[in-house]
Amino acid sequence: MNFLKFIELCFQTVVPGCEYNNYRYIKVIADRLEAASAGEVKRIIFNMPPRSMKSMCISVAWPAWILGNQPTARIIVASYSQRLSEKHSLDTRCVMQSSWYRALFPEIELSKDQNTKYKFQTVQRGYRIATSVGGTLTGEGGDFIIVDDPLSSAQALSETLRKRATNWFDQTLVTRLNDRKKGVIVLVMHRLHQEDLTGHLLSKPKNIWHHICLPMISENKQVIYSIKKPIPPVPIIRVAQHCATRRLYNKPASPVRILYSREEGQLLYPLDGGKEEVEIIKAELGSYAFAAQYQQNPLPLSSGIIKPEWLKRYKKFPDNLSHITQSWDTAVSTSNMSNFSVCTIWAKIDNKFYLLDVYRAKLEYPKLKEQVLSLAARWTPHAILIEAKTSGQQLVQELKTNSDLPIIEIVPHDDKLTRFHQIVPIIESGKVFLPHQAVWLNDFEYEILMFPETRHDDQVDSTVQYLQWVRNSTSRVTAVRAL
Repeated sequence: MNFLKFIELCFQTVVPGCEYNNYRYIKVIADRLEAASAGEVKRIIFNMPPRSMKSMCISVAWPAWILGNQPTARIIVASYSQRLSEKHSLDTRCVMQSSWYRALFPEIELSKDQNTKYKFQTVQRGYRIATSVGGTLTGEGGDFIIVDDPLSSAQALSETLRKRATNWFDQTLVTRLNDRKKGVIVLVMHRLHQEDLTGHLLSKPKNIWHHICLPMISENKQVIYSIKKPIPPVPIIRVAQHCATRRLYNKPASPVRILYSREEGQLLYPLDGGKEEVEIIKAELGSYAFAAQYQQNPLPLSSGIIKPEWLKRYKKFPDNLSHITQSWDTAVSTSNMSNFSVCTIWAKIDNKFYLLDVYRAKLEYPKLKEQVLSLAARWTPHAILIEAKTSGQQLVQELKTNSDLPIIEIVPHDDKLTRFHQIVPIIESGKVFLPHQAVWLNDFEYEILMFPETRHDDQVDSTVQYLQWVRNSTSRVTAVRAL
């Protein structure tokens, strides 16, 4: 049995009842991993879109294949979370305990002394270890190391977490190879950032990585060849001729074999909705995330993340204003270097978001509190969002105690840039409306269009806070309705 057929059986075992699609690009994965198993290639990077079976092929099926053929092999598999890594481990173990696997590899048996979701071992003392990026591997070594999605999409926007992942790879994971010359490392991920682990490895002066890049939409004609060594010709007959022995050979397979090809613009795998469905995915993710995760072409995260044409306009206040929300980003200093306190005022109509007004000033705390009360009296909002930082926390406590205003305390969980990118798809989809004219409009547009290369970002923070809150509120309502 070849590895391509083995992947299909693994899928049917791990995901029973689901149809297996033998997409042509899976031949490329199988070809490279068979070559790696044989020691013909030592370093491979696979960059592929989400939901393309990359984890099933590489983190689930391949370890089972390796241990079936090399029962003393030691395998380490890492992912961005221990939970995900252990899920893949359980799936591999499920395959190895199946009846068809035991019939295919009758000598393979899992040790009763070491059989956990973190680590299971064969009676021949080969094993598969599941760990996470940053996890400890003291005392453990591997002949094969697999890194499957080392960062989540949210983590990739954090420079600190990106460096943590690359440092862990360079300084910890690589040192776990039992033999640096013979050991195999495979990285599989969809791209997330120019400085993610793929970018880090490919930017090194001496590039030792075999790189397979499979974007969702082919940007040019793509042809991928097999790298497995051709089977040598086999003599089939010997004929004595003039006292000499002449060998006749089977015609050998061509040393250059096309595994996969597609024309410019073709999808990696078919979707029910075709290219229209791809456009829906792009609208949901935003062009930056789509370029990285689906096209494997992360764009630089610099000024100009928001494009001017994404911001829509209205000439007059919409009729029947309702669902008015005030979003406060507070500061309590009036020095020249301090930030402004900002309140953006929004209305939600038909899942579109209208910016009605912006208040921006440097205030000491008593004046800040006074202004919150004044704007609340003017607009009668159904919600007032206040971030629970130093000044905001005091404000929240006092207003909840001494007023009946609809105060909602906001506790952010990600860094500023990460939160910003989470709401980019909302703006890109044309759901945010600004007035045609307003005294505050130029300053607001400059700040949001130039972020993060601006001196002040208070208006951005206030806007992001509102759009995140309304997005999460909508998600919760949708989830409840689905129950």
